[in-house]
Amino acid sequence: MQKKIIVAIDGHSSCGKSTMAKWLARQVGYIYVDTGAMYRTVTLHALQNGYITPEGIDEEGLRKSLSEVQVSFRLDPNTNLPLACLNGTVVEQEIRGMEVSNHVSPIAALPFVREILTAQQQQMGRDKGIVMDGRDIGTAVFPDAELKVFVTASAKVRAQRRFDELTAKGETGINFDDILRNVEERDYIDSHREVNPLRQAPDALVLDNSDLTKDEQNAWLLARFDERTNQQ
Repeated sequence: MQKKIIVAIDGHSSCGKSTMAKWLARQVGYIYVDTGAMYRTVTLHALQNGYITPEGIDEEGLRKSLSEVQVSFRLDPNTNLPLACLNGTVVEQEIRGMEVSNHVSPIAALPFVREILTAQQQQMGRDKGIVMDGRDIGTAVFPDAELKVFVTASAKVRAQRRFDELTAKGETGINFDDILRNVEERDYIDSHREVNPLRQAPDALVLDNSDLTKDEQNAWLLARFDERTNQQ
């Protein structure tokens, strides 16, 4: 019988972390948690309630409001994948748009937001058998995870993937240069924030998927998983 482990997948925005993490979880029967969706859901809440203004973020207002905010996941019976919920309402589509993308990194950089969501994530993984992706899973949330993967790709490749994804969803008025700028800005904010910045854990395996197909990266990931779970 294979031992249960924690799989921590970190990396830059729009490099396919969630897609590969979902695939692995389905493949091996693990629970999948998209931590990026959790930060996006808090960002949506902040936008909906006026805590993000042209002058900046109303941190005190947001902090007080989070005691009444519940971020959760509901399993989609058709895809068997989790859908992000804000206070019980599915917001999966709303959190994937450019407005949320443009504001999620500053919200995710707030220490009190990270503290609250990190505690929730650690609770989700207490029994192992989980695949979790984000920015600081292998460094802050689960520093003892048995398998850590750091995923990256060139900014232009990631911007093109994001552009294609939004186009396929029917979004209009999107511009490649705007998306590239957003990708580069998020990289900078994520890697320079004060609390738990995006960085490669010393024991993480690096996967640059700029020139890999999904099948190639999935085969690589499953091989690494098998190596870790079959170790005595």
